[in-house]
Amino acid sequence: MAARTDDDIAIIGWSQSPMVRATNKTETQMLLEVITGAVEHTGITRAELDFTCAGSCDYVAGQAFSFVQNIDAIGAWPPKRDSHVEMDGAWALYEAWVRLLMGDVDVALATGSGRSSTADPGTIYPMEMDPYYLAPLGVDAMTFAGLQAQALVERGAVTERQMAEIAARTRRDAKDNPFAQVSGDFDVDVLLAEDYVRSPLRRHDLPPITDGASAVVIARGDKARELCERPVWITGFAHYAEIHYPGLRDLTKAESVTLAGKAAGLDEAPIQVAELQTAFTHEEPLVASALGLGPDVEINPSGGPLAGNPIMSTGLVRIIEAAARIRDGGTHRALAHSTSGPCLQQNLVCVLEGDER
Repeated sequence: MAARTDDDIAIIGWSQSPMVRATNKTETQMLLEVITGAVEHTGITRAELDFTCAGSCDYVAGQAFSFVQNIDAIGAWPPKRDSHVEMDGAWALYEAWVRLLMGDVDVALATGSGRSSTADPGTIYPMEMDPYYLAPLGVDAMTFAGLQAQALVERGAVTERQMAEIAARTRRDAKDNPFAQVSGDFDVDVLLAEDYVRSPLRRHDLPPITDGASAVVIARGDKARELCERPVWITGFAHYAEIHYPGLRDLTKAESVTLAGKAAGLDEAPIQVAELQTAFTHEEPLVASALGLGPDVEINPSGGPLAGNPIMSTGLVRIIEAAARIRDGGTHRALAHSTSGPCLQQNLVCVLEGDER
């Protein structure tokens, strides 16, 4: 392994809230708790943060410019260099990572937050679509997922039984995750006897509606080592987008996943753990194949989005879970994946490594 330099950036602290169906806390209150948890995990104060970036969505919050009031969770003094992305917190972390690469600041914070319980996803998500051809149809995320799942089933890339097995496995693994919303033992045959929600998707193939937030602190080179005994190094970070209109794509492929993985240096060494933002069961084999993950790679040991899906925070949680496996679980190299848009339209890959022990 090459010696670390001051240009290398590491995750040095994190925090996430319990994933719940609905909370009576405001988004700002959720963020206050996870930001406090992340800086305490790092052993620093808010005053030592040089840059902050938040990932959230006003549509999900149901309130225009809600990201402005969320700045209260960081603190008004001392003033910070601050930014916001209308994306998952994983993209906020990407912006913070790029900001540190500029070299003039050393420590940054990225957050992701969402309260899906306050809104109607079936009404909100069609607003993302083409305003002339798709939005008037009212096609929501579940409908798009059903179309993609059906294409994969017809192609022979996955079966409904395999999808049920993924749901059972991830939610069984989630029993060891104290933050999980949905966990337990499920019988595959019982799951397959349920009615379709969007054929070929049944209830177990869908993510739960979740409220939650997360925060990650990153630092440069020597500063990371000064603040953290076991930093988790970001060795690759990339994201790619495909054409927005799903009808012009082959939904049985995920080319932007493959491109992001290659750009992040995924092929440079073996991966032991992959935390994937596969909120629908059919997405797991598709993303795993696009990344070239073999059977020896442990996928979503935390339970993944099927155990808790806080919109605008799910991807950042994947990065936290991958980092935790390196720091606390004995894993040397892991990846985290995040996605946005209909049918895996835009994808991000973050490759993480720990120091040799």
